[in-house]
Amino acid sequence: MADDLKRTGPIGVFDSGVGGLTVLKEISRQFPNEDIIYLADQAHVPYGNRELEDIQRFSVEITEYFIRQGAKLIVVACNTASAAALYHLREKFPDIPFVGMEPAVKPAAETTESGVVGVLATHATFQGELYSSVVERFAKDVKLTQDPCIGLVAEIEKGNLGGAETRKILENALKPMMKAGIDTIVLGCTHYPFVFPLIKEIVGPDVRLIDPSPAIARQVGRLFEIYGLENELDRIGSLSIKTTGDIKKLSDFLINTGFEMKANSLKWGEELGADN
Repeated sequence: MADDLKRTGPIGVFDSGVGGLTVLKEISRQFPNEDIIYLADQAHVPYGNRELEDIQRFSVEITEYFIRQGAKLIVVACNTASAAALYHLREKFPDIPFVGMEPAVKPAAETTESGVVGVLATHATFQGELYSSVVERFAKDVKLTQDPCIGLVAEIEKGNLGGAETRKILENALKPMMKAGIDTIVLGCTHYPFVFPLIKEIVGPDVRLIDPSPAIARQVGRLFEIYGLENELDRIGSLSIKTTGDIKKLSDFLINTGFEMKANSLKWGEELGADN
């Protein structure tokens, strides 16, 4: 059983950019009494084209920052960082529970009727051991058609959720999948739910989209039970959003996407680790 001080500590949530806000929103919905600190590492976005060692270093330094803030649990709300650094983080910080992103291939494989599933994720996620493990365990009997949607994360970071370039990237990814007979699409990057409406417009109502955010929030709840970490105070928790990048860009994104939250800047070199 955790002590009362630990119970009242915040949840740390991080992503390379704004994608993890989709996870943050679901966690705050399921656990409204919890304090949450969200960090968008926009100084280094996107993670998808970076070296494994760099992503691990960024993730370690962000974790150390959260620990200094008294975090009781950390959510790696980034598929790329989960693929590259989750095992490393758990080994380096054995006293902190971590929740990572796992591409939702299992529920897709269990529910597909056509036997063909589309997966949208970054190159780094597709190349990681975590994704390979999920596919090996759960997708032996289905056909997977994959696309890295090159450039999509950058367009979403710019707030371009429905423009011509974003549509072009998605159509190039989705039309071959539709020809292959998909009836289910796995959103394997936390940025991608922001373009959920555009994806649905392209693929139509008969294709199911799987957003892992609700499952991630449920996993947070399971770890709360295991470690006795849930805040039992009857109150409304606080949400703190920070970025290592351009504060105005993040603030504009929050406003334009309906997140009524104020963001704060967090300098990488001074408050996290050595600048890159």
